[in-house]
Amino acid sequence: MRRGDKAGDRATAQVLVVDDEPDIRELLELTLVRMGLDVATVGSVAEAKERLKTERFDLCLTDMRLGDGEGLDLVRHIAAQAADVPVAVITAYGSAENAVAALKAGAFDYVSKPVGLEQLRSLVRSALSLPERGEAGPKDKRLLGESAPLVQVRALIAKLARTQAPVYISGESGTGKELAARLIHENGARRDKPFVPVNCGAIPENLMESEFFGYKKGAFTGAAEDREGFFQAANGGTLFLDEVADLPLAMQVKLLRAIQEKRVRKVGAPQEDPVDVRIICATHQNLAQLVAAGKFRQDLFYRVNVIQLAMPPLRECREDIPLIADAVLARLGGDARLTPQAAAELQRHDFPGNIRELENILERALALSGSAEITPRDLQLDAPAEAAPDTPVPATDAAAGALPDYLDDIERKAILEALGKTGFNRTAAAKLLGITFRQLRYRMQRLGIKDDSR
Repeated sequence: MRRGDKAGDRATAQVLVVDDEPDIRELLELTLVRMGLDVATVGSVAEAKERLKTERFDLCLTDMRLGDGEGLDLVRHIAAQAADVPVAVITAYGSAENAVAALKAGAFDYVSKPVGLEQLRSLVRSALSLPERGEAGPKDKRLLGESAPLVQVRALIAKLARTQAPVYISGESGTGKELAARLIHENGARRDKPFVPVNCGAIPENLMESEFFGYKKGAFTGAAEDREGFFQAANGGTLFLDEVADLPLAMQVKLLRAIQEKRVRKVGAPQEDPVDVRIICATHQNLAQLVAAGKFRQDLFYRVNVIQLAMPPLRECREDIPLIADAVLARLGGDARLTPQAAAELQRHDFPGNIRELENILERALALSGSAEITPRDLQLDAPAEAAPDTPVPATDAAAGALPDYLDDIERKAILEALGKTGFNRTAAAKLLGITFRQLRYRMQRLGIKDDSR
């Protein structure tokens, strides 16, 4: 086995094991040798640093607590030396704080005591499949831009791809949070395994447990056969939980256990099954504020927010808009190009809907333009006329009822309008609203909108 299919001229990868208990060192060495690896063992942080000075290793596996220091010291030392060595940490059972601290310090992953040998083998295989640092990842032109915020985002994505730490991606709607999650997955050790995206806001609450964890035949009415959930589908790969803030508190408890224990129980099953899944979460809401308001569990927040990646809004990357717009037009097909005036017009726009709004504007402009050039007129970005100073601002009906009812009324009107424009074609209406068909179906059910509500 060779790391990233490249271990220099060596036939096998070499692992450094650091533990002050001889029995544990012997067990780990025996397990790794049986995997076909070369193993060196030491009993202290000082010995490990000495070996690292003179030898090249493809993986370091260290206990958290050692006689002369902590495994975190070794994690930080290797990170400071910029050595291309992933470090996995062995923590005490149930010590979530140690695991999070190790991941934040730059550890590739962790394994809890007592060490499960299958889990250990899986971790080692993942670490050794990492591409060499600086090795070209998949050619990708989806996250374009040379502005400082986007350059920083790409650099952080490259770092996050080299760990198994849970990542929380924040940012406004339409900023490319799912794209960032895909790039972390595609450039990491799990790139050949599944990437499973889940929109947490589109799943009815009564179906969440069976959707996430699967179910056994006969577990409930209609369960005609065994079915796997999202965790099983993503086994070995990455589970991307979009709009994680929409999960109800009861489901947050179950998700926390699955993340901590790396095991899930199908609905109707008597036992839990191990799963090897990297969790990446995203939401446009402020999770810290939701924690303070009691709407998101603090313990789950600390587990999913090990490392945060903030996606910048498009208005903070105005210089990149022409470049991004050209790429969108090329993807949409045809030879259409923006005129300099149209490009300048786009750069002045604030884009509350970010990249998704830009794509919609260009798709509409492409349909309206009668030539190969897209002009400001085709963009239709004219701001609505401001009300005259003496014109009274119409009052809303919000005061007439509770805010949730008021918002539901607005949402109901928007959905009915979209359905009316599309002849009650729900697929087309969902596209018009900028949501998925599944989201539209769920919202129609919640608001009591029927297909014949004309």
